[in-house]
Parts: sequence; structure tokens; C-alpha cells
Amino acid sequence: MRTRTGARLGQYAALLAYLAFLALPFLWLVSTAFKPPRELASPHPTWIPRDPTLANFRQAFDEQPLVHAALNSLLAALGAAVIAVLIGTPMAYVVARRRTALSRAATGWVVVSQAFPFVLVIIPLFLVLKSLRLIDSLAGLILVYVVWALPFALWMLAGYVRAVPVELEEAAAVDGAGRLRTLVSVTAPLLAPGIAATALFAFVTAWNEFFFALVLLKTPEKQTLPVVLTHFIGAEGVADLGPLAAAAFLATLPSLVVFALVQRRITSGMLAGAVKS
Repeated sequence: MRTRTGARLGQYAALLAYLAFLALPFLWLVSTAFKPPRELASPHPTWIPRDPTLANFRQAFDEQPLVHAALNSLLAALGAAVIAVLIGTPMAYVVARRRTALSRAATGWVVVSQAFPFVLVIIPLFLVLKSLRLIDSLAGLILVYVVWALPFALWMLAGYVRAVPVELEEAAAVDGAGRLRTLVSVTAPLLAPGIAATALFAFVTAWNEFFFALVLLKTPEKQTLPVVLTHFIGAEGVADLGPLAAAAFLATLPSLVVFALVQRRITSGMLAGAVKS
């Protein structure tokens, strides 16, 4: 009993340490965003601004086209999430239900492909997009995001498909439902948590991605929000800390909002799947 209690306390302590590791940088970012220049230059910084101000936010919007860049990021992230889910769901169903040597090899390749660094693929990727005339376009960037997110999406969705009992599909077939009706009415509702989680992964990955957007987008009007944030750093490498923190704080909000909305869908879908099972 004591061993079990100690293990649980250790798990809670590790969880609190991990939450602190994630939360402290974000809290410091929020604090910096509301500090005036005098407090930012102070040799004794504080967590809570003594004289909070919104001047950093006004300066950030005045200096850079944050709204337009955020719309570009939103378009790229939503496009990548929707397309990755639409392509990955039927592929994952086939891989999970037909456990052949080819499907196992495909799954292994999916896992290995995630280890490839961005630098390794950027040159051939640039040449391919150039031949397709998709350089400096959001369509080309969305295509890259879909290709990069699809392997992990396929692997993730395949796990959810395997968790759906085959007996449910067989029972629907006995009741006279066709293959399409079975997939739509029986399998798809149970896959809703996996689809939501996969869409969240693809969205957040595309929203925060910087390297591909930096290389492939040259026109300022087409640049995404992570690229625009680098404009707050001067030629000498000195960052305009207040406006940069304000802009970075605003850039994190959409991911948090999307996560909060999708988290409810994941939880409700898991409960519905448990009841149906």
C-alpha cells in the first residue's frame, strides 16, 4: 500500500514539474508583453509588471502586418489539417484492417520518415515545387504541410482504427448495412476522437512551423506569422523585446483556443465510443 501511494505521489510530482516546465516560459512571455520599456531594461526583473501597459501590443500591430500574417497561417494550418485527415482516414483504415506485409512495411516507413530532418529534404522539395510553380504560394506551403503531417496522421489514425472492434462492423453487415453505410454509421463515430486529435496535431504543427515557410515564401504579403515574428529582431541581432513578446503571446492564442475546443470533442467522443462498445 505504501509503495503504491509513493508511486502515485511520484507521478503527481513529475506531472507538476512538467506543468511548471511548460507554464513558466508562457507566464514570463505574458509578463514581458505587458511591461513598459523601463521595466524590460531593469536589472531586477519581476514576474508581475509594476506598471502594465498595452503599448507593446499597439507597437507590434503598427510595425508588422500581424493580422494578415495570422490569416495566412490560419489558412495554411486549416488546409493542412483538413486535407491530412481526409487523406489519412481511409488510408489508416486500410492499413489497420489489412495486416499484410505491405501494410507493416508502410507503417515502418511512416515511423522512420519522422526522423528525417527538415534540412535533408528542403532542396529536393524546393526543386519539386519550383517545377510545379508552387514556390512563394500558400498552396505550395499547404502541400508541404500535408506531406509532412500525413505519415504521423496515418500512424495515429491506424491505432484508433485498430481499437474499434471488428465485431461491430460484422454485426452491422449482418443487419444488412453495406460497406459504406457501416463505415459512416458505425466506424466513423467511434473514430471521432482520433480524427479530432489528428486534426489538432496537423493544425498546431502547421501553425507553429517556421523553416518551410521561411524558405518557400518570399513575398511579404504571403508570409506566415512565425516568419513575421522574426522581423522584430534588428540587423544587429537585438530584439525589440516588448513588441516581440506581445506578438508572440497573440500568436500562441489560436493554438490554445483550438486545443480547448478539440479537447472537448476528444473527451466526448471517447465517452460515446465507450458507451457504444
